[in-house]
Amino acid sequence: MPSSAPHPDTLELAADLRAALGGLARALRSTDELPQNQAAVLGLLVRDERVCTIAELAELQRVRHQSMARTIALMTEAGLVTLQRHPTDGRKQLVTATEAGQAALLEQRARREARIAAAIEARLTPEEQSQLRTAVALLARLR
Repeated sequence: MPSSAPHPDTLELAADLRAALGGLARALRSTDELPQNQAAVLGLLVRDERVCTIAELAELQRVRHQSMARTIALMTEAGLVTLQRHPTDGRKQLVTATEAGQAALLEQRARREARIAAAIEARLTPEEQSQLRTAVALLARLR
């Protein structure tokens, strides 16, 4: 059974939500110390305690292998990740987040959360903060 097109009001709400979330994301990224591509790689490695090849990371991030190899080289130089030989395929290398990489990612997340918390406290009334709590639960259901 084909689904019908979303109602125009729902489409407008979706556009407003996309714009609001995009604006918030851009504002948060403007003060990040880690470049977005490096933070994304660390997020994958740290969140799931993963060890990936460069090819796997490229596929997960939907970038070319060459671009990911360049990102990993920069991250290796910065001490954020380490490379180890693949145990069964010597042509491949496994990428692992270092303690410094984990710390950099967690620090960036903490800075973002502190910035959001400060904005919530400064710009929203207690009632609005309660509404936001409810909205966050609803947003989580949209994943």
